[in-house]
Amino acid sequence: MSENSERVSNEPQRSRAVFSQEDFGLMRAAIEHYLSEVKDRPEAVKYSNLYHRLGRVT
Repeated sequence: MSENSERVSNEPQRSRAVFSQEDFGLMRAAIEHYLSEVKDRPEAVKYSNLYHRLGRVT
């Protein structure tokens, strides 16, 4: 095996991040706006929970 060849590992590759920290802030702002649109609907609770979970990420 030459020094330039890559070694094959049996360990799974670490997945790359899909969203940046800035993306979470943007999504949180969008959900905050959408919450005012759906405040009287049953699904508002789900969006509210998502809003708060995104707040823990940033």
